[in-house]
Amino acid sequence: MRTRRSALAAIAGAASLALTLTACGQSGEGGSKEEKGSGKGGTIGIAMPTKSSERWIADGNNVVKNLQAKGYKTKLVFGEDDPDQQVSQIENLITQGVKALIVAAIDNKSLNNVLQQAKDADIPVIAYDRLILGTPNVDYYASFDNEKVGELQANYIVDKLGLKSGKGPFNIELFAGSNDDNNTKYFFNGAMTVLKPYIADKKLVVRSGQTQLNQVTTLRWDGATAQRRMDDILTKSYKSEKVDAVLSPYDGISIGILSALKSDNYGSANKPLPVVTGQDAELASVKSIIAGDQTQTVYKDLRELAKVAANMVDAVLNDKKPEVNDTKTYDNGSKVVPAYLLEPVSVDKTNYEKVLVGGGFYTAGQLK
Repeated sequence: MRTRRSALAAIAGAASLALTLTACGQSGEGGSKEEKGSGKGGTIGIAMPTKSSERWIADGNNVVKNLQAKGYKTKLVFGEDDPDQQVSQIENLITQGVKALIVAAIDNKSLNNVLQQAKDADIPVIAYDRLILGTPNVDYYASFDNEKVGELQANYIVDKLGLKSGKGPFNIELFAGSNDDNNTKYFFNGAMTVLKPYIADKKLVVRSGQTQLNQVTTLRWDGATAQRRMDDILTKSYKSEKVDAVLSPYDGISIGILSALKSDNYGSANKPLPVVTGQDAELASVKSIIAGDQTQTVYKDLRELAKVAANMVDAVLNDKKPEVNDTKTYDNGSKVVPAYLLEPVSVDKTNYEKVLVGGGFYTAGQLK
């Protein structure tokens, strides 16, 4: 913002800054510090990882909508996949006196110090979809049944290839999410509980030999990173063989994988695309499924997740116990964090209209 000499222009500049903050997804009172005390009318800080994924934009907007409907103001920030930036943003939210924090962590181990600051300020913290590790200063966790997500992806591959009826062997390659996201291990472990018996029986063959979690992660869930790895696998391990299935944990990764496959002539008449899974039912991937490229995704109703997180905040700030349905699974290394887990749903070409359009997640027009 350029400096103006006149007082009038300075006021206009301040107004412009306020509009800019609103355009960046922030709402509520500017930077003024809230008075202490819980209940309606307070400001809730919401820290999301990035705007590069449509799901996180939707999450942020849905959380804002639910909290505002309950009478709260909101401040929504996006860390753009930079852990240091997210820490700084949360520090600013604490300084501004928010009554509670909802945090979808970029790096699940980078927030310990800043969450201690939140604790010292009596600000409760809800971990949103990604469990924050190594700190006692996480009050509740709102997410989906993450192992179930992996199981749905793997079972889809099993069913599509006909492995239960004895068909095979088939070639499969494995991808996982970011190594700094706690959900990655749950997705991968859920999938591998289904796939390992078939790999052991050689009904599924991983020609790259990359079967361990630390070999298959994709930093920041980045599609371009996945594309490069898939290119490398095809070059080194599939000179005369073809890929029959790819376990992909997320739609953005799936798009990258499909780009690599198409560059290697997959999708042609004599080289069909393999089964490719995904997660989040992002618009581009649902269109890809309809077009016959990506095969499956796992739908997680982000509207319901936002509602759970907002309800948790509202309960905590009004001296009530939030509803939880898991008090054993999510040990963050410092405590077992009580959680509410929602059920994911497998979606492909056969049921996307019923689940996504029928459920109001997309309109039929959006999918054309």
